[in-house]
Amino acid sequence: MCSISFVFLISFSINFFMMSMYFIMNELTYFLEWELVSLNSMSIIMTFLFDWMSLLFMSFVLMIASLVIYYSKEYMSNDENINRFIMLVLMFVLSMMLLIISPNLISILLGWDGLGLVSYCLVIYFQNIKSYNAGMLTALSNRIGDVALLLAIAWMLNYGSWNYIFYLEIMQSNFEMKIIGILVVLAAMTKSAQIPFSSWLPAAMAAPTPVSALVHSSTLVTAGVYLLVRFNLLLENSMLGQILLLLSGLTMFMAGLGANFEFDLKKIIALSTLSQLGLMMSILSMGFYKLGFFHLLTHALFKALLFMCAGAIIHNMNNSQDIRLMGGLSIHMPLTSACFNVSNLALCGMPFLAGFYSKDMILEIVMISNINLFSFFLYFFSTGLTVCYSFRLVYYSMTGDLNNVSLNMLNDEGWVMLRGMLGLLLMSIIGGSMLNWLMFSSPYMICLPFYMKMLTLFVCIFGGLSGYLISVVNLYFMNKSLKNYFISMFMGSMWFMPYIVTYGIIYWPLNYGQFIIKSFDQGWSEYFGSQNLSQKLEKYSQLIFIMQNNNLKIYLLLFVFWIMILFNLMLFL
Repeated sequence: MCSISFVFLISFSINFFMMSMYFIMNELTYFLEWELVSLNSMSIIMTFLFDWMSLLFMSFVLMIASLVIYYSKEYMSNDENINRFIMLVLMFVLSMMLLIISPNLISILLGWDGLGLVSYCLVIYFQNIKSYNAGMLTALSNRIGDVALLLAIAWMLNYGSWNYIFYLEIMQSNFEMKIIGILVVLAAMTKSAQIPFSSWLPAAMAAPTPVSALVHSSTLVTAGVYLLVRFNLLLENSMLGQILLLLSGLTMFMAGLGANFEFDLKKIIALSTLSQLGLMMSILSMGFYKLGFFHLLTHALFKALLFMCAGAIIHNMNNSQDIRLMGGLSIHMPLTSACFNVSNLALCGMPFLAGFYSKDMILEIVMISNINLFSFFLYFFSTGLTVCYSFRLVYYSMTGDLNNVSLNMLNDEGWVMLRGMLGLLLMSIIGGSMLNWLMFSSPYMICLPFYMKMLTLFVCIFGGLSGYLISVVNLYFMNKSLKNYFISMFMGSMWFMPYIVTYGIIYWPLNYGQFIIKSFDQGWSEYFGSQNLSQKLEKYSQLIFIMQNNNLKIYLLLFVFWIMILFNLMLFL
């Protein structure tokens, strides 16, 4: 099953990539309409949009999915239900495909809800209480966005069709139609886990690691970003774009801070995804949708590799995810460590790796854009934090001695997993430059003063040094925050967002809903409504039943009895 899926997906991926290059060079866009039902004057038509963007994204999704499935062949080899797992992953990928090629809000909702449902099934794949809680948090947080998308579909009835691609310019100019923009942004924020919906993303780490590699690189969390890439006109020069810029900047900052306080390997990488999603959303909100899409693709490559390396390390560490128990992995697992370090450096924006081309261009565009000082600070400080937690992670896992039990056998013998990782290693090195030449036909020439041009590099070097020094040297002023329990708790728990969301969005509303059901639906309305009526009718029917079942003599006696009573009353009166 794994091998068939791998060959099938990788072949489709290559075909889509070739087609995307052809579409870019010839500037083509194809609309494919498929009539499902035709009845008198009514017809239900399924529309697909094929342009360079959808084809390129599909090729990347299929390539990463194929390598993840190949990797799962060994990673999930002890699982009795591996075929069920592969089927779920394929359903996940197909839902994403539907979402990518849909120019229609109805078919987008099908893919959107497909992603939500299958992600719930995958998060609770390991059946324990932690996975169930994480799955419920993921599903209920995403339902908010699903409802927003349903409302947007309802509001689109103001036009003649749900094919939003034709109405974007009208939506931008018409004040009433900006409601659709607000609802779409809300849906995208829940799916891409922006503040205040960020808490579900680290919780979703309860899923198997191959799923995390797929979810965090090119499917679930990128669906919101991709939707906003398609609706990019609604964010240009609008109040909505400014609000999104603030929230995504804060998400980037919050995730970067949280990752520096985290000790769970998968959660650190999950928070780094959250940080990069904030970066994509913020550059989208400034109107540079091509740059956001470029970073989306490059990030998918090295993030999938990072999760796959983390999975190999966890496998070898007796399923331990604590980075404090790691150490010296570069000696025991050299090939996995090499892949891990390359993907980490690509995440940091190391020159000429995949992440450098998109991150450097984004930060230089920010420098020449008309934004305020606070947003500027969030961009650059968050970039420094990214490098900081990446170097901290490398220090804890790669250097020193192993802190786990002595009887651990660490090795690079899993060749199936390694082949899957090496496929992405190549793309993490050359993917950025390849996409840069492909997507931008004429190179950007961004002319800046020397110090501003070097600012990105200075921030990265300073962030890396800070991460290394905080980990190595136990300096009082650097570890001062750890002395204060409240500050470290606040930073390390994503600004108390999991507690706020769990109580504010899930616990209290559900509790209040239960109270209303008990009081009204199952209380007063039952007592004065249907239940009371049914009880009365039951009593009357019992009386009639007794009367029907008795002998006629009894009725005659009763009749005579009542006549005598009435006669006596009349005499008395």
